[in-house]
Amino acid sequence: MLAARSVRVTRFNFPYMAAFQDDGKRRPPPRVEGLGDVYRAFVGTLSETKGSGTPLFIGGKSMGGRIATLIADDVARALKISGVVCLGYPFHPKGKPEKLRTAHLETLRTPTLIVQGERDGLGTKQEVARYGLSDTIQLAWAKDGDHDLKPRKQSGVTLTDNLTFAADETARWIAAQTKSEKDV
Repeated sequence: MLAARSVRVTRFNFPYMAAFQDDGKRRPPPRVEGLGDVYRAFVGTLSETKGSGTPLFIGGKSMGGRIATLIADDVARALKISGVVCLGYPFHPKGKPEKLRTAHLETLRTPTLIVQGERDGLGTKQEVARYGLSDTIQLAWAKDGDHDLKPRKQSGVTLTDNLTFAADETARWIAAQTKSEKDV
């Protein structure tokens, strides 16, 4: 959907997820620091191969978005990152809203878009409204969406509606960030 909106996308999986896709055996994710190193290396490769003057946005779904926000400020200047896009950010572990994963989001300097389901079990609209997030973070709420942006049937909204919303919001936000960079 992003490609249809003229946003070039490159995807990758963390090694533990790639192994799961290969053999079907679930593994717990490695420590966040290790995932950050993997992500930094991938972004470094992208930064080297992108065209001059081409903005680079990083992001991911759930854990990928979390890791992107954790490394964003560190790599923004060196690798010329223009922003971060997160789909379904894990503000806290499932069923543990007291164990927030938001400390770094309070001081994040890199422009960030988080597209979140209104009833995401890892951070509902009501919960997130209470967090002290950085002014650089913009939130977009998928109607009645869960962590995968999937709404309930009785909501009258479909998954396709919410995915279209996410793609539209992401493309719009990236265009706005790109325009503001040119204006500077």
